[in-house]
Amino acid sequence: LLLKDSVRLTVSTRRLTDAEKAGLEEKKFFPKEFKVASDAIALIVNRQNPDSIISLKDLSRILTGEVTEWSELYPGSKLGKLQLVFDNPNSSTVRYAIDSICRGRPLAGSLHAQKSNAEVIDFVSQSPSAIGVIGVSWVGSESDSTNLSFSDRVTVMAVSREEKATEQNSYKPFQAYMALGDYPLMRDVYVILTDPRSGLASGFSTFLASDRGQRIILRAGLMPATQNVRIVNVRDNL
Repeated sequence: LLLKDSVRLTVSTRRLTDAEKAGLEEKKFFPKEFKVASDAIALIVNRQNPDSIISLKDLSRILTGEVTEWSELYPGSKLGKLQLVFDNPNSSTVRYAIDSICRGRPLAGSLHAQKSNAEVIDFVSQSPSAIGVIGVSWVGSESDSTNLSFSDRVTVMAVSREEKATEQNSYKPFQAYMALGDYPLMRDVYVILTDPRSGLASGFSTFLASDRGQRIILRAGLMPATQNVRIVNVRDNL
């Protein structure tokens, strides 16, 4: 819609490509891009699932179809066939999985997609063998203003960059671990603006970058681009 000039502002987890910029400039639109936040991709499992840590290597193996059973990751698991669920087949989360986790390799054809992030949470909360892939802001506890806990409907997995995931080298997407770079599944969030005048779109983008807008982003569980983050020295029990 932005490229067709149907909207003048979009929030995206990627920048425009050179071809997209050139297409807009041909129409005499000169896009502005600026980072407003960093987001984390959270992996969620059913509360009955005793396995809550995973390595990036094993996640990639699941995404590409190399691993299809829980017992292939966790010997002795009784959960059977693994179900990996995304929010939408065309979402930025799927693109992130292909680009940043699988390094361009195609996803397995057996993966599932719901219609929204809320539906992913519902599905995982009712399916012991499922893993949901979802934006971290969707799994924060509504009753916790400190963002130090997650929804009690599901379990949020801890993720490791190491070959073998352990409690010591795996991290959950708390803001502190996002800020320190310990949590590996991160992506930047950009505002892309083509408004030629200082209208509503420009005003909204300015608000997002302001102190107040950045504080709202912080309370949503994301990492603001310009706002300082207070680090609380708390280690979650995995």
